[in-house]
Amino acid sequence: MRLFAQLSWYFRREWRRYLGSVGLLIIIALLQLIPPKLVGVIIDGVTTGRASTRLILTWLAVMAVTALLVYLLRYVWRVLLFGASYQLAVELRSRLYSQLSRQLPGFYLRHRTGDLMARATNDVDRVVFAAGEGVLTLVDSMVMGCSVLLVMSLQISWELTLLSLLPMPVMALVVKRNGDALHERFKTAQAAFSTLNNQTQENLSSIRMIKSFGLEDYQSGRFARVAVDAGDKNMLVARVDARFDPTIYLAIGTSNLLAIGGGSWMVTHDALTLGQLTSFIMYLGLMIWPMLALAWMFNIVERGSAAYSRIRQTLDTPADVVDGTLDLPPGRGTLSVDITQFTYPHSPQPALHDIRLVLAPGRMLGICGPTGAGKSTLLSLIQRHFDVTEGSICFHSQPLPRLKLDSWHSRIAVVSQTPFLFSDTVASNIGLGRPEASQQEIESVAKLACVHDDILRLPQGYDTEVGERGVMLSGGQKQRLAIARALLLASEILILDDALSAVDGRTEYQVLENLRQWGRDRTVIITAHRLSALSSASEIVVLQRGTITQHGRHDQLQLQPGWYRDMTLYQQIEAALNDENADPGDPHA
Repeated sequence: MRLFAQLSWYFRREWRRYLGSVGLLIIIALLQLIPPKLVGVIIDGVTTGRASTRLILTWLAVMAVTALLVYLLRYVWRVLLFGASYQLAVELRSRLYSQLSRQLPGFYLRHRTGDLMARATNDVDRVVFAAGEGVLTLVDSMVMGCSVLLVMSLQISWELTLLSLLPMPVMALVVKRNGDALHERFKTAQAAFSTLNNQTQENLSSIRMIKSFGLEDYQSGRFARVAVDAGDKNMLVARVDARFDPTIYLAIGTSNLLAIGGGSWMVTHDALTLGQLTSFIMYLGLMIWPMLALAWMFNIVERGSAAYSRIRQTLDTPADVVDGTLDLPPGRGTLSVDITQFTYPHSPQPALHDIRLVLAPGRMLGICGPTGAGKSTLLSLIQRHFDVTEGSICFHSQPLPRLKLDSWHSRIAVVSQTPFLFSDTVASNIGLGRPEASQQEIESVAKLACVHDDILRLPQGYDTEVGERGVMLSGGQKQRLAIARALLLASEILILDDALSAVDGRTEYQVLENLRQWGRDRTVIITAHRLSALSSASEIVVLQRGTITQHGRHDQLQLQPGWYRDMTLYQQIEAALNDENADPGDPHA
């Protein structure tokens, strides 16, 4: 029953629909009391000889009209009630999507994709079913049950009614106990379903890697173990679920036995007529639905309550970064970074310290360093995926925490090393951030990213479907397509996080030259492991162990002893060896 309290905010808002459906349910319950009463009247009239054929036909006609009215009213209340519950599904899913879209990478490090998908699909379905069928069974069983009890007690025999209902308190206690057990077990089963969903999603996403490594049997075994565990958890739910119907039918059967036994004794002692006993048995038959509905309601409501608690857990998760209140002023601004220290949550060691940078519009900053030096962490702080522990990052002289996230993110375009492409056309993927962009604008940025010619060689050019995650394209084509998508936004700050790693040297040089021309009045930040990508940068910083150890232009750093010069020499030697191995005169090339 706790679910109805949890959803009270929605019931209050949609009170017209729910009140209308409840009112119709009450009318239907009252109409259903008429046929048993008329059957008793007809039987008594026939046995005493006082009922004429015309009177019997009249009563039968009344019963037929009553049945037709019940049919029509049931249609109307189903539209009202289930229309409201389906609207709840739309709202819950919209809230979940909005919440998930506001979360930053730290949230997705703690929550698996499969689990989040299960909450947005299966859990919402359970809540909606409870908000529809649960309300129906609660109101219908209470109205019907109370109406039948009043008629049985006041118009027939309160003694026989009391005798017939003796099994009901025992049934209520058993149903309540089973309902509590069902809540806990269903919650566990839903968690197991989330794990199964996540395993499925991971296997399908990495199917090419699984096949290339020959891991089909191993992954099938892992999936089978997860599936068996989910099945076992659901079997525990089914065992509790299976106790409801036998409990109800046993209680109903005992009630009928007591009613027939006690009623027969009362008929033989002239305390009841045969027609009254027949009506009583028919009314008791109407009590079967409220009893079954009571058990069913406990079942679906406890399932819905367990599912809603998982949904609320996601909706109530606070954002890792608190939104600011200030809008950014128009025009270009200077980005200044002054990080005294930054430490990841639950990490004992600082990831960055003593980082100071000033980036004016039109400047290109190159960031390099060994693996684990803090390059990605610095970019995450600039994008405000986390807040600086000690120090500040400012734009337009305003600390980032004071700025609205949407306002700040609208000034940034980011391209990562492994860009994501949607299962759509090339043109739609480039125009993702600006769906209203013209074909000419899309082709213009594709030329800047040096991917235009590659696109024209595709079967349908810009209308070619790239497949799921861009499966039809090479790694370099995906990266350049993502760069074109970022350029179309014309953002003030462009961040390329090793976004040219899969591109050959000649194409890389051309893309960087185009970016240098494009970014004359913009800020460009590039991280790269291949240092040739940084040769055009206005300034290059070398990160080691979380701090800046070198900074300067490409030609300056080549002359300074340190990591940058050593890595430049190493990459030059590596490139020379590769060129030698690729000598066209070599018959083995």
